[in-house]
Formats: sequence, C-alpha cells, structure tokens
Amino acid sequence: MQISGCTALVTGASRGIGATFVEALISKDADRVYAAMRKPVETDEPRVVPVDLDVTDVSRVRALAEELDDVDLVINNAGLLYMEGALTAPLDRVREQIEVNYVGLLAVSQAFSPVLAANGGGAFVNVLSVGSFIGGPPFGPYAASKAAAWAVSNALRIELWSQKTQVVGVHVGLVDTDMVAEIDMSKHHSGEAGKLPPGDVVEAALLGLENGESEVLVDPYTRHIKSALGEDHALIYPELQLAYNDLRS
Repeated sequence: MQISGCTALVTGASRGIGATFVEALISKDADRVYAAMRKPVETDEPRVVPVDLDVTDVSRVRALAEELDDVDLVINNAGLLYMEGALTAPLDRVREQIEVNYVGLLAVSQAFSPVLAANGGGAFVNVLSVGSFIGGPPFGPYAASKAAAWAVSNALRIELWSQKTQVVGVHVGLVDTDMVAEIDMSKHHSGEAGKLPPGDVVEAALLGLENGESEVLVDPYTRHIKSALGEDHALIYPELQLAYNDLRS
C-alpha cells in the first residue's frame, strides 16, 4: 500500500510512537490523518484531525468507524504497559492490558475492516512487541496481551485477504518513550543497543507497509528472539533468566 494520498487513523496518537506515526504520515503526503486519543489536542496542521477514542469503549469504536468512512489505513498503536511479574501483578491490571492491547486492537479491526473494504482494501498496521514471542519478567502479563494480539493479527491477515486488506505486524524491543522511561538499560543483559528512537520504529513499519510485508522485525534483538523460537526453552529462556537476574541486582 502506498502512503501518499491515503487517509489514516492512528490510535494512541497522543505521544510516543503514535504521535511519531502522525508526523511521519503527514511528511509522506497522507491526505488526512485522524489522530485518535482519549483527550484530543488541537493542532495547527490542517491535515491532522484529532478525534476522541478509548479503544476499550466498543460502542465508541463502532460509532467512530461510521463517522470516518474515508479511512483506508489503520495504525493500531494504542497500548498499555504495567511492568509487573506474573506472580505479583494485580489481576485487574492484567485485565486492563488485555483489554487495551488485545481486545481493543480487535475491536478497532472489526469495526474498520468494512470501511477499508469499501475504500479498496487498505491496510492495518498493528504495533506489537518482542513480547509477542517471549514472556520474560517483569513484562509477563504485558507479553501475554501482545502474544494474543500477534495471534489475532495472523488470523486477521488470513480473513482479510479476500478483501485485499494488508495486515502488518510490527515487533520491536524497548522504545525510548514515556512507557519505559524507568527502565535502566545499563542493567539489562540484552540492552547493549539501548532503547530505539520512536522514529526508527515508525520508519521501519511504514517501509514494510509500502513493501507489502506481513511482519516487520524492527531491531536486532527482536530478530534474534524470533529466529530462536524453535529452540525457545534451550536458547531464549536462559538469556531471559540472565536479564532478569541483572534487573534484580
């Protein structure tokens, strides 16, 4: 799919990766970008239209799909992270992450897939995580929500093929945003490269979109983890144990 001339919806657009997606889409000549967030903020850019959206509010998601009938690209970026281990995470916060990261993504996809079909097919770009592939602490419940989002992205890709809608899964490690500001990469076993700038993630995602890719593995660590999935318990989890021990020390 070509970005120039498209009309995009970006969820979680208030900051971080979402805000960077909005800027990049405008720079690549998108006709219009709907910047969806819980508390919309006005902008001086006439092609950016702020809209209010909480992806866990299914009624609002469906109403927005009826309002924005010109959308042909959806960036499913809204996300929630609590840095908590599987043994200690409050279950209400586990459910919050599932609701935003998995159910919210699916709700938006269900509501906007007919819109995309009516506009020629278009694409969904789903911002996922290296946590789609691994469940190491202190991200266990978060990783579970992203694994679910990965699984449903793969299912959506198959179901949407007949309407010519592309589904791109974007997987990445730690990104330099407010969400992970408290993580000290100097203590992280696998963090020699540091946190990625949001712009690098967005550039890779949009390049993958235009190249027709199904999956974008943004950084070397994510590519390493994905390549080792066949030997996950023999190779991945000893590395994660070392990383976890480093973080606890």
